[in-house]
Amino acid sequence: MNVFPHDRLDTADLHIDAVYEGGRNGNAGDDPLPSLLGVSNQGGFRILGSRESPRLVVITTSMMDPEWPDNLDPETGVLTYYGDNKQPGRELHDTPRYGNLLLRNMFEALHTHQRSRVPPILIFASNGKYRDMTFKGLAVPGTISLTALEDLVAVWKISSGKRFQNYQAKLTVLDVAGLSRRWLSVLRANGDWRKDAPELWLEWVESGLYRPLKAARSLEIRNRREQMPDHESDTALLEILLGRFRESPHGFEACAANIVRLFLGDQVTSIDLTRPSRDGGRDALGKYMVGRGMSSVLVDFAMEAKCYDSSNSVGVKDISRLISRLRHRQFGILVTTSWVHSQAYKEIKEDGHPIIIISGGDIIRILKEKGINSRQNMLSWLISLQE
Repeated sequence: MNVFPHDRLDTADLHIDAVYEGGRNGNAGDDPLPSLLGVSNQGGFRILGSRESPRLVVITTSMMDPEWPDNLDPETGVLTYYGDNKQPGRELHDTPRYGNLLLRNMFEALHTHQRSRVPPILIFASNGKYRDMTFKGLAVPGTISLTALEDLVAVWKISSGKRFQNYQAKLTVLDVAGLSRRWLSVLRANGDWRKDAPELWLEWVESGLYRPLKAARSLEIRNRREQMPDHESDTALLEILLGRFRESPHGFEACAANIVRLFLGDQVTSIDLTRPSRDGGRDALGKYMVGRGMSSVLVDFAMEAKCYDSSNSVGVKDISRLISRLRHRQFGILVTTSWVHSQAYKEIKEDGHPIIIISGGDIIRILKEKGINSRQNMLSWLISLQE
């Protein structure tokens, strides 16, 4: 991992996943981005130039906000990013740092085929150590597959009983491994932005062609820590859910079916619980639509739900039973409040069994993406399942 110390930032190039160290004085002046890029030291949106016509936009994120779960998918290169109207009391675009206004203007330029008006967008994530930042990539608004109605959406939230809107934006991180100090200096000096610019960024400006930075998945066997919530607040949410069904594990089956619907979306055309005494290792059977309309195909799947405490893992016996019940061209989904033991996980991956694992940590991430991110929201959602 590349690490650039604070005293070398003004000459440093940008490299994917490199760390740029801040100061160690314990104040806002520790932020590395002013020295690195010449932008301000605060806010999720930072610019060079005017907000009407910026020549560089820097977007920062902690990737840790449960209310606004920013996420960079390494397999697709798509960044989901939430705007800066995160509290009630303001109109969508009336924010102190004009972040939502910047998003609106950049996506408007994209949708009206004026991509030359879109400035370079640099993505940085805090890494939890002082004010150090990790460079995540050079991004452009939109994605390969989303339309103008889908890539920038105003979503409603409620806080303290008051409703308000914020943007959910989809951006693509381009397959650019690094940015030269020469180009960064040109941008800072308001020079010709085409000079020394990355070829893929110029290609997008000229043709609108997306070439995302994709990282192919390796044979991934997640350990216990990776399958369970990694924050106390998330663990507390999982405990609320688990407590609801600890005395009646069969009740978790309906909950798990709803989690599957939230995870797979509208492509789930049906999911029906089986009888507890006759389920044969399958707690629900469903159909998943691949394709659209008359050209679509329905694929059968079987779901099994395991309501376990975190001290009890899903083992080889549980997994083998689900595997043995899968018919030809059918896939399986395991939903558990716990985690899958490494031996069972290894069997699934190495033998190529078509099984989706939704562990305790996955459950909380899925629910948070749907706005179920507090004790009250969790309790309300659980009650709604009984209606």
